[in-house]
Amino acid sequence: MKKLSWFNRGMFFFNIVLTIVTFIAYILPFLAPKMFPILSVLTLFMPAFFIFNTLFFLYWAIQFKKRMVLSGLVLLMGITFINKFYKFSTKEYPEDEKDFVVMSYNVRLLNLFKWLDKEDVPHNILSFINDKNPNILCIQEYSHSANIDLKIYPHKYIYMTGNKIKTGQAIFSKFPIIDQGNIVFPNSNNNVIYADIKKGKDIIRIYNMHLQSIKISPDVNEISENIDAMNQGKSQIMLFRISKAFKQQQDQAEILKEHKRQCKYPVIICGDMNNSAFSYVYRNIKGNLKDSFEEAGLGFGQTYKFKYYPARIDYIFVDQSIKVKTFESFSDFENSDHYPIMAKISLD
Repeated sequence: MKKLSWFNRGMFFFNIVLTIVTFIAYILPFLAPKMFPILSVLTLFMPAFFIFNTLFFLYWAIQFKKRMVLSGLVLLMGITFINKFYKFSTKEYPEDEKDFVVMSYNVRLLNLFKWLDKEDVPHNILSFINDKNPNILCIQEYSHSANIDLKIYPHKYIYMTGNKIKTGQAIFSKFPIIDQGNIVFPNSNNNVIYADIKKGKDIIRIYNMHLQSIKISPDVNEISENIDAMNQGKSQIMLFRISKAFKQQQDQAEILKEHKRQCKYPVIICGDMNNSAFSYVYRNIKGNLKDSFEEAGLGFGQTYKFKYYPARIDYIFVDQSIKVKTFESFSDFENSDHYPIMAKISLD
């Protein structure tokens, strides 16, 4: 019994530490990363905090200990965050001829540098797009290298940058594009493009964003190696790199937010945010828009290939006047480090 008592004391100490860290993570979406750049990294691990607090709650509940109240309160206070991490159910809507489908996909230059040991990546991606047949397609990290045939889209806007290696953003549409443009971010190769699309009598502004990358490897083992290499300073370098990217993302989010504010049309924002749904950047860009995953998703909605962790860093946000009928994340389609996401929507 004494051993159990000492063990429980140790467990309760870690429970308290976890509670403090979780509360800090709850506050961070409301604080600009420039204020606490290192602490902002905690928002990446919010789902893990939920899981560990749940485990602590169950651990104390099994023993009928009052200490379970601590984790219970933490989970209760964070209940509004749950839908950003996992959706338990979704509504079903009837089909309507006014429905249209939007897809967003970071194609990682169509495997230009052979990150994947496959020769048929461009063909796979083209076949996937043709099969799903979205009305509007937003591509990040687009490349002309594979010369994929997207002639099913009579309207397109492609913005390429770079000298030796050309990369860019692309919007393909089955509806006419009546205006287009790009938002260049200072001191960054990342950007946002937009297109005003005419669907029937309506005009919709489509933004295709690609915010600053935090450059984390999809392999969790590499991160572990960085942490183990504390003496060599690798983990400090990684934290500095992430915090710097978060500060850049803050500036980029504010630029996009201001551009969106001046738009007179209903807005859809697609793309790779390179940040979690628990971040200040997410909250700033989303504003009063709807997150398609929260509206009609199911499960984890994973959009990035990260071992053992269902990362969601790609989004489709829609105007309040737009209804989201379905949302899908195709996490079994492994032809990039990101997964395609798709939403069926309609103008109310």
